[in-house]
Amino acid sequence: MARSHLTLAALATSAVPGLDVSGARAYSHGGAGEFDSALLNTRDGSTVIVRVPTSQVAETEQSADLVALRALTTGIRSRLPFDVPRYLGQAPVGGTRAVVYDYLPGSHIAVEEVPPGDGLAGSIGHAIAAIHALPTAFVGEAGLPVMSAAECLTAATSVIESAASTGLLPVALRDRWRDAAADHSIWQFQPTVINGSLTADSFLVEDEAVTAVLGWSALRVGDPARDLHWLLAMDPGATDGALGAYASRRQVATDRQFTQRAMLYAELEVARWLLHGREVRDQHIVDDAVEMLDGLVDRVHSNAMNPLSTATGPIMAVNDVEAMLDRTPGDRPDGYRRSGGMKPVADDQSDVSSSSA
Repeated sequence: MARSHLTLAALATSAVPGLDVSGARAYSHGGAGEFDSALLNTRDGSTVIVRVPTSQVAETEQSADLVALRALTTGIRSRLPFDVPRYLGQAPVGGTRAVVYDYLPGSHIAVEEVPPGDGLAGSIGHAIAAIHALPTAFVGEAGLPVMSAAECLTAATSVIESAASTGLLPVALRDRWRDAAADHSIWQFQPTVINGSLTADSFLVEDEAVTAVLGWSALRVGDPARDLHWLLAMDPGATDGALGAYASRRQVATDRQFTQRAMLYAELEVARWLLHGREVRDQHIVDDAVEMLDGLVDRVHSNAMNPLSTATGPIMAVNDVEAMLDRTPGDRPDGYRRSGGMKPVADDQSDVSSSSA
């Protein structure tokens, strides 16, 4: 049974010494049920959020997020043009823990709602560029993953071969992905600090500007294309605005094939969905993934006509892949997210009910 917002408020006061709560509101995560959560008003006028994971998957994700937030020191955060949640405290409860963070205001916007031009799209591009420009040393010092370009290729190849080993991956896709992995010119890039699980839901915005970035559990040094592939699902004018702003802050000319890798990562999300279904032994998920893969084959036609190569580049629109992945979100189990991430710390900031504490 879900914990009430009053119970969560009591846990928060135990987690954060001196926290003086004046009101509490139940907080919803869009029905996913990953956390029992509440928004708390304090007598000094601030707002905090308390979350208790409801599954092992959510607890693991929360733990990874805490490590990342602690690695993002005041000095590192000062280099970013947006806010990042602050960890305030924790308290044990029922074999897990309640964690309290400061609550960051702002609104979410769906990927298809980002308008064309240099406004919000440009702010998103600048925000991602700022993450990628962070010094890499702090990531390793925090014990977070530091991957070379070769290791990024190995990770992608592992997904391809694991999907192929199921016997359910269409040959056209297997060959298309293997050719992309074998084209080493695509994998000549300088690893950067990456968020690792960016989607449109990661951003809080106000007045066409990014004000905060949420969900840092996959923070690492790795392939910057991991943070960029979802931009290709936006309106073409918005994609141009975001990538143009990103390029103005980053020397992307030294990595001319990042769009090919971004496309590959987008397509591999369908393979990950297949592998997830096999891992949890859910035939419904497996069947859904197989249907998606068949649809992907129809869209790319064949490896010969539409290769992920430096010669022609990708033709298939990423939004076709994203549309397939978003087609049955209600059927996805709690804890499964594209790009390996859970929902951010402060996701859907609507659907709350209030009560005094």
